[in-house]
Amino acid sequence: MSPRKLRIAGLQMVSGPRVAENLAAAGRLVAEAVDQGAGAVALPEYFPLIGADDGARLAAREPLGQGPIQDWLAETASRYGLWLFAGSIPLLGRDPGRMLNSSLVFDPAGTCVARYDKIHLFAFDNGSERYDEAASIEAGQAPVALETPFGRVGLSICYDLRFPELYRHWGPVDLILVPAAFTEVTGRAHWEILLRARAIENQCYVLAVGQGGRHENGRLTHGNTMIIDPWGEILDRKAKGPGLVIAELDHERIAAVRRQLPALGHRTMGFPVEAPEGAS
Repeated sequence: MSPRKLRIAGLQMVSGPRVAENLAAAGRLVAEAVDQGAGAVALPEYFPLIGADDGARLAAREPLGQGPIQDWLAETASRYGLWLFAGSIPLLGRDPGRMLNSSLVFDPAGTCVARYDKIHLFAFDNGSERYDEAASIEAGQAPVALETPFGRVGLSICYDLRFPELYRHWGPVDLILVPAAFTEVTGRAHWEILLRARAIENQCYVLAVGQGGRHENGRLTHGNTMIIDPWGEILDRKAKGPGLVIAELDHERIAAVRRQLPALGHRTMGFPVEAPEGAS
């Protein structure tokens, strides 16, 4: 499969507690991205629902392959003939009291071709804000990367960003996706720095898609949706509020960076290294 250039878009949202309204808002942004030439579109974490508490997401869980959220995703991808990366949605897992926080990928025919369940679960307590995702989310078990006509794509979700070994596990990819609902506190401190590091060390594009603003439940998410190239340059950015970022995924740029600085070929950790002469 020969990768081709493609315009990729990230859709920043400020999702609320009503699924139908969030799907309608996402649909308007998808149409805007398509009008600007996007052939692949990514949505943020929890794009269909950010409610007052964890119970709302648990109530919205769907079995894989069934439900109004997945029906909307399949129909939207096929209507526009695009690759649709569904940030994350709540799916049923093994534990009846928790959910899977899952990213689904739909091809231009509207077929779900990949699923990634978030592996790393966020915990944070600074005295005024407290989060414990493990209380309501069942951790995923396996990293996921997929081949597409425009290159190899690695899937991750939000807190995964802090664990570079996940991104190394895939081997070289052309594009990393990071849908997120980063808190304002952690996002202001770490979001951009971590994203640019992942792009630089993996010498690939990063499409980071955030929830970005004040939600109906009072939560403030960081936003700062951006597209970053393999040299760590930010190609487009949306700071706060609903909107989109868009840029071209250019394989010549990837090849040039990897040719000029062949760091991926210099990795030694986890690989046999020939001992120098005289060493025992």
